[in-house]
Amino acid sequence: MPTHDPAPLFDPVPTAAPAASLEIVEAECLEYLRTVPDGAFQLVYIDPPFNTGRRQTLARKKTTADPDGDRTGFGGRRYRTDVVSRNSYGDSFGDDYLEFLGPRLEQAIRVLDATGSLFVHLDPRESHYVKVHLDGLLGREHFMNEIIWSYDYGARAKRRWSSKHDVILWYARDPAAYTYRYGEIDRIPYMAPKLVGEEKAARGKTPTDVWWNTIVSPTGRERTGYPTQKPLTILERILRVHARPGDRVLDFFAGSGTTGAAAQILGLPCVLVDENPAAIEVMAARLASAQPRIQRPGGRPPAP
Repeated sequence: MPTHDPAPLFDPVPTAAPAASLEIVEAECLEYLRTVPDGAFQLVYIDPPFNTGRRQTLARKKTTADPDGDRTGFGGRRYRTDVVSRNSYGDSFGDDYLEFLGPRLEQAIRVLDATGSLFVHLDPRESHYVKVHLDGLLGREHFMNEIIWSYDYGARAKRRWSSKHDVILWYARDPAAYTYRYGEIDRIPYMAPKLVGEEKAARGKTPTDVWWNTIVSPTGRERTGYPTQKPLTILERILRVHARPGDRVLDFFAGSGTTGAAAQILGLPCVLVDENPAAIEVMAARLASAQPRIQRPGGRPPAP
């Protein structure tokens, strides 16, 4: 049966969580996965390329006060914008998407232990194909949830309903024995608090399988400048509820390292894998305080 805790096991103050081992690996993920023993991880989260058909690029910018600058801010003050770094990767597989992702999903399942969970973060254009594929690999009874991450940011379409959500598929290695720590779920406000009374309104409610959460702010401190960076709050929720103290976490499309950041907050050992050297640099800088072990081809160190 699913395991439940009667009370939270983590201190709500993130800095109180114990330090955990963190490993960053620059490698092609399929090659790396083939070196991992069976059942080595209790939770695998991946955010693979979305097959958008275009190159994903994001520039990291710095804004400095300058009377001759290119931007006007609050109170008419002028600012200069400088590009600090630019990161990109290819995101076009066409009809070969499952040929690319399928072998990696097979390996992800293999490296999960008997009570482990797999989370696959997808674009709604590909999620149905991947779900059918995973149903075939694991069996439909292993499918637990389709989580919808809904956000409200950016331009609006004028010829169809604006697409403002991602899909996260959750599969359990064993649908009769998996980790789901109900007591660790964060609470959110009721939409109509007056209908539920003061006590319940003050406590809040647990989320459903539709998660309303803004994207990473383009000007916020959390922003790394890496394309398709996901919010830390999304990964914290997944890891807090679906991993127990000491459980090992794997993300082999690690990108900006958000999974590793969440694992460090919660005191969980984590391995981050990405073949893009720019991603390794971003993760090494973002997670430097965790003193990660970094593996790169030829043993070369991250850029200073």
